Amino acid sequence: METARYIASRFAQSLFALLCIITITFFLARLAPGGPFLDEKAVPEHLIEQMNKNYGFDKPLPVQYFLYLGRLVQGDLGPSLGNKGFTVNEVISEGFPVSFLLGISGLVIALLIGVPVGVFAAAKRNTGVDYGLMTLAMLGICLPTFVIAPLLGEFLGLRLGWFDVAMWENSSAWFLGALTLGLYYSAYIARLTRGSMLDVLSQDFIRTARSKGVAPLTILFKHAFRGGITPVVAYLGPALAGLIGGSFVVETVFGLPGLGQHFIKAATNRDYWLINGTVTVFAILILVMNFLVDVIQAWLDPRTQSKD
Repeated sequence: METARYIASRFAQSLFALLCIITITFFLARLAPGGPFLDEKAVPEHLIEQMNKNYGFDKPLPVQYFLYLGRLVQGDLGPSLGNKGFTVNEVISEGFPVSFLLGISGLVIALLIGVPVGVFAAAKRNTGVDYGLMTLAMLGICLPTFVIAPLLGEFLGLRLGWFDVAMWENSSAWFLGALTLGLYYSAYIARLTRGSMLDVLSQDFIRTARSKGVAPLTILFKHAFRGGITPVVAYLGPALAGLIGGSFVVETVFGLPGLGQHFIKAATNRDYWLINGTVTVFAILILVMNFLVDVIQAWLDPRTQSKD
């Protein structure tokens, strides 16, 4: 019963957060200087007024907002103003798989690298191995994705020829993009894993297990790992948000047609519906991920439910 109330509470909070994000994005996009038709050349003023009327931009902002919410509930994100003849749903369905593949692949790579490195560094605490691994992790944190991406493209793509460095169709450039994101976030995960594992390894039940002669690997993976990995699980939600946000840069460097590219063009062209649609999709994905993380964290450590 307690778990059901906890999940229902988190779900309600996620819905409220989504409504806040949609509302803030809608009004910020409308209040920004410029408009979707101001860049049209040699178009008479009365035609611009007619286009505003056709799209409903002549109505008061509150009316536009509630009309948009009504369409949104039905799954209609509206027409794309910058992609003539396409709806926002069509644009997002084309670009979302690219960004999703990059984000999920980057997260998997980050976990496959960061968690073992953090556990190994904790097992070798205050040794040369520990210091070396954490120095590399700190270096990874200090290097942003717009530095890592060109370096990987230069050495793994152009010099070694292992991967393509641009485009999407029949290309391996997406892996370089995922590797860029994975390497960057694996540094955070490694340091977080090391710190949480050291905290668990210093507790009394671990000392008791050692005094009973339990094998070090058994202590590390059977007794300490579950508690030590809990903070990492809690970090997965924000990490996914960062991975998707970071994919904007990666998509630009490697020429990948992801949703980030569409969002940047939409912001430049004041494509209101596409701005709202991309932000909404990203927000839903991040909130769903955070919700699942909360559920998994509650399963790993039931004490988190009492903190709600």
